[in-house]
Amino acid sequence: MSLDGIGESYWPLFTAGFLRIAAAVLVIAVTLGVAHLARSAINRLTSRLDATLVPVLRNIATWAIYIVGALVVLDVFGINTTSLIALLGATGLAVGLALKDTLQNIAAGFILLSLRPFRVGDVIQFGQTMGTVRQVGLFTTALDTSDGLRITAPNSTIWGQTLTNYSHNQTRRVEIVASIAYGDDIEAGIQVLRRLVADEPRILPEPQPSFAVRALGDSAVNLQVRIWTPTVEYWDVYWTLMKRLKPALEGAGLTIPFPQRELHIVQKPEWPDPSSPEPKT
Repeated sequence: MSLDGIGESYWPLFTAGFLRIAAAVLVIAVTLGVAHLARSAINRLTSRLDATLVPVLRNIATWAIYIVGALVVLDVFGINTTSLIALLGATGLAVGLALKDTLQNIAAGFILLSLRPFRVGDVIQFGQTMGTVRQVGLFTTALDTSDGLRITAPNSTIWGQTLTNYSHNQTRRVEIVASIAYGDDIEAGIQVLRRLVADEPRILPEPQPSFAVRALGDSAVNLQVRIWTPTVEYWDVYWTLMKRLKPALEGAGLTIPFPQRELHIVQKPEWPDPSSPEPKT
């Protein structure tokens, strides 16, 4: 067969292959462009969407577009995507059984994102772990502790424990305990606490502050005040009141007692030594 005959025989194959490659490149370029646009659109919706959902929605949208693009590329090359999807489904089932712990994290991640027990920026505690939520993903949740450490916890671990959210409510109760000596006037101590509360503008009028004798300790009478403040002001109010408490008590002539113990020394009677001779009569 001459070169002209070979060219005429294989030219349609070369042309078809080139067109398929060009179409595949075009599909890949369009897929990457659409994925970029989707990520940009979701990022622009940050002000409207909850910051907790933005990373998850961005990842889901990106991977969904990639999968669709890959299926289109395979279809361009004439590969039967229907059987491939069935094969991938069976493979996914086997992998899912092998990675059941990972799937538990994914399921817990969807539950956390659906029920919203916390959001990005909330201070939470589960078990012995406490920190500020920075990101909630499908597998893990990232937190920053108060001393600047980054903690990455599996979602199933968080969902499987009792969760405390310190930032969920708008207000929190602050409790202050003041100890005075037994010889001091209890009413005078309560008046000191009332003045401290009245001088702090960040304390909420409702619910009203409560003042009481908390306990009669071993060395002191413990007075307690319960007040409510905005959650964001909780620690500032607590530290301010604790700083002012000692000078206020001392200024009112009250005593902050130290722990004391009473010791009773009993002197044993002197018994005669049995080895000594008896006195003569």
